[in-house]
Amino acid sequence: MDASEASHQIIADLLEARTGQHLTESRRWRVNSALAGIFRAHGISNVDQLVCLLAAPPGGPDGTDLAQDVVEALLNNETYFFRDKPTFDQLPGEILPELAHRRRDVRRLSIWSAGCSTGQEVYSLAMLFAEQAERWQGWTIDILGTDVSHRAVSAARSGLYSQFEVQRGLGVTQMLRHFEETPRGWQVRDDVRQMVRFGHHNLLASPHPGRNPFDLVLCRNVLLYFERATRNIAFARLSGAVMPDGYLMLGAGETVVGQTDRFVPTARRASFFEPVTTTGAGMLQKRA
Repeated sequence: MDASEASHQIIADLLEARTGQHLTESRRWRVNSALAGIFRAHGISNVDQLVCLLAAPPGGPDGTDLAQDVVEALLNNETYFFRDKPTFDQLPGEILPELAHRRRDVRRLSIWSAGCSTGQEVYSLAMLFAEQAERWQGWTIDILGTDVSHRAVSAARSGLYSQFEVQRGLGVTQMLRHFEETPRGWQVRDDVRQMVRFGHHNLLASPHPGRNPFDLVLCRNVLLYFERATRNIAFARLSGAVMPDGYLMLGAGETVVGQTDRFVPTARRASFFEPVTTTGAGMLQKRA
């Protein structure tokens, strides 16, 4: 292994150690372009020089954590409003009405978006409830978005999007109904923002971030970047995060089949999965 290969491996190991994401050979081509801003900021030109800087004690003169900056630059924060719309449409059509029936006595729903990136998924969920305001009157709707990226969480909390970002997945009517145009961009309106909150959380490092399990957990296009052993840890965390009669929603290209015995597919519902509970005898049992 030559110096450059070794340097790329160090960068890959750093990303995996902090986020669980495995930087495959097919993704390594984008490392230099992803780190271009860091190269410019530090007056360097390649990964070998960057690795030398990483070997220095953390916390430079400006108090920044270079290793965290590298991780943030390598994370894929690709997202947009109502991503995979045919899958998303199952929420107001089937999933949310079912959960509403099951929670009719407490009139409360809790939802967790794990790996929420810059917040579009979380605000999309809130828009679904805002567009059925009469149906959900008197309910407490709590939507939590978390991500391993501090920068993404900060962007999500701001609720401010560029013209390009706000047009991805939204029609003109939705834009005008749920956003206000400002000199800085398009700001999510208060009636939507009041349903959501955001926080930093590493899916692999700690239990789920709620006081109690959630009725619905979305973890879409996150597990794709994990190796099998890491994915097993993630499924274990997710199984503890979903109520026994709740749902896990994965990305359109993801499944639990052949991946874990903690969840099973739901009948005729793509991308939605039910938790498998453990009986007193330690046996796994699908809910009725």
